[in-house]
Amino acid sequence: MSNFVTWALALAVCLGTSAALATHYPASSRGRTSESRLALDGAYRDGLYVGKLAAERERRLGAPIGRWSSERDRTAFLAGYESTYNARINQPANTKSDF
Repeated sequence: MSNFVTWALALAVCLGTSAALATHYPASSRGRTSESRLALDGAYRDGLYVGKLAAERERRLGAPIGRWSSERDRTAFLAGYESTYNARINQPANTKSDF
């Protein structure tokens, strides 16, 4: 029985320490700019890629935001899509490069 109490106490200490650190250092997002946060976002990066493909094929289709379920992901996808699409369309033909 005392072995069980020891393990339960050790687990409680570990969980308590983890909770205290998690609230004190929230996801280490201090010092990050909004651009670097977007660069880590999968929906934004997907939007960059799909926008690049649409611009290369010179197709202006509505951005396929339905592939993302949350509103935050849809907004990030659309921002990436429009950013890359507009940048590539507005570039002169002889200076197009990969993003």
